[in-house]
Amino acid sequence: MTREMRWRIVTLQTVLVLVLGFCSGFLYWGSGFVNGMVHDQLAAQKIFFPAAGSPAITALPPADAAALSQYAGQQLTTGPQAETYANHFIAVHLSKVAGGQTYSQVSAAAQANPQNAALAGQVQTLFRGETLRGLLLYAWGWSQVALYAFYAAIGLTVATLAVFASLIFELAVARRRVPVPAIRSATASV
Repeated sequence: MTREMRWRIVTLQTVLVLVLGFCSGFLYWGSGFVNGMVHDQLAAQKIFFPAAGSPAITALPPADAAALSQYAGQQLTTGPQAETYANHFIAVHLSKVAGGQTYSQVSAAAQANPQNAALAGQVQTLFRGETLRGLLLYAWGWSQVALYAFYAAIGLTVATLAVFASLIFELAVARRRVPVPAIRSATASV
């Protein structure tokens, strides 16, 4: 391998180490930023899971009660907690408001019958509940983005270390190599 080719390879490896290192650092930062924002926004809402063994948990279907029990009494501050609260607490309660109908279905019925106070109340309850559920699921979704960014950062860190190791190897080999003309003159004298 010529000296110019070797230095091209070393330069490419150096650039790759810098680019991959920057990208992995950015992904670590992005993951931390998103998780911090999700935590801060959820903590500000001061939502708490019902206490363990409380009627709010025991009245739920068994699968939903089991999902909520793992966070019983805790403040909701993480994406997985938000997903659990939205899908196993709010969704269960919303399904009982209007016989399983959604906000849009009940709203259409209320618009067709504006004098019906019961429908108007169901519309308000479903609107508020579905809005809160949706916002909690957005928080969970962003926490998933942060998790994937974290995994990508780990992958890029491994790639950075691999390229860095090959760069160190290349530099070590380049130092040990004896120039080609020196080898030829040594064999010619024998």
